[in-house]
Amino acid sequence: MQIYEELKARGLIAQVTDEDEIRDLVNNGKATFYIGFDPTADSLHVGHFMALCLMKRLQMAGNRPVVLVGGGTGMVGDPSGRTDMRQMMTVETIEHNCECFKKQMERFIDFGEGKAIMVNNADWLMKLNYIELLRDVGACFSVNNMLRAECYKQRMEKGLSFLEFNYMIMQSYDFYHLFQEYGCNMQFGGDDQWSNMLGGTELIRRKLGKDAYAMTITLLMNSEGKKMGKTASGAVWLDPNKTSPYEFYQYWRNVGDDDVLKCIRMLTFLPMEEIDKMDSWEGAQLNTAKEILAYELTKLVHGEEEANKAQETARGLFSKGGDTSNMPCTCLQEEDFKEGKIDILSLLVKCGLAASRGEARRLVQQGGVSIGGEKVTDIDQCWGCGDCECGDGLVIKKGKKVFHRAYMEK
Repeated sequence: MQIYEELKARGLIAQVTDEDEIRDLVNNGKATFYIGFDPTADSLHVGHFMALCLMKRLQMAGNRPVVLVGGGTGMVGDPSGRTDMRQMMTVETIEHNCECFKKQMERFIDFGEGKAIMVNNADWLMKLNYIELLRDVGACFSVNNMLRAECYKQRMEKGLSFLEFNYMIMQSYDFYHLFQEYGCNMQFGGDDQWSNMLGGTELIRRKLGKDAYAMTITLLMNSEGKKMGKTASGAVWLDPNKTSPYEFYQYWRNVGDDDVLKCIRMLTFLPMEEIDKMDSWEGAQLNTAKEILAYELTKLVHGEEEANKAQETARGLFSKGGDTSNMPCTCLQEEDFKEGKIDILSLLVKCGLAASRGEARRLVQQGGVSIGGEKVTDIDQCWGCGDCECGDGLVIKKGKKVFHRAYMEK
């Protein structure tokens, strides 16, 4: 199976323009393609995961990735899928986030000589002359067509700033610039980016002629990725200092039964023949599939050693024993104790297992908290410093799947 057919079989491709040309370029390793990442945080999260895996697959097939970090567009903010305007960031924050992105991407993408490149659209967008841009690029866009784009329709009722209205033009100009400077003949993006991407393809063809080689492919990576990237407690980060390898493993171990095989297809590098055999799995076999998914993705992001540790810890905990050293933990300080004791509500909030004492109270009252294997039923139950210094400290279980260790240094 060639790479384009594999991408379709894995459920990655949603829409394309010029499918025959795209198939030929991709399958013959002749695509120079870009995917954009706006640096809104100092770490990538699992919402970016599908894009990273896609770049890796295409590079392995001989194609050249161009990683575009949005140092320029990040100053404007994409209205796609949003109900409010994105917060402005300083130039220093954007530059820091871009550097963090590159370090994480190097686990997936080969940036060696002649291989993938990383570019920052601030390098050209910040130099644009406003009047020249209006005359040269703005004339190529129909306001009527832009207002029909889904990304803008979502924001019209709550108000769309002129700042955000420029995002499509800026993203389109990115493709135009990359096409001219780097021979970038293909762009990939999520299904919520379709209008913006078509704008880039149309700009190239209007400026350089209809025979200009400019293709677009959209994937289900943003709709699926954004859903994957958020949990009740916030984002699942690729930075181990934000989301530990164990937490990362557990996130994927806990995906729903209906999603596990879809995730294995889209995100792992297991052969399709092996994955197809899992289609008939059900019941306990789906738990095996979840372990496979969690292990493969943790290995991809954090390395084999951390994946092994996370899996051993998870298996040990669920069999009521095992090593807790790799479990997410919180080191308690003396000031966390009042008169030498800490109550269950304060403990849950301190460990980030509840956002407030009210939420912690509800968790306890609903029977969702255990300490050391014993269910906590009293919202006034307390533990002393000594309890947190002995052995593993306090091993907290929230619900059926979330474990956390609270301890004090001896």
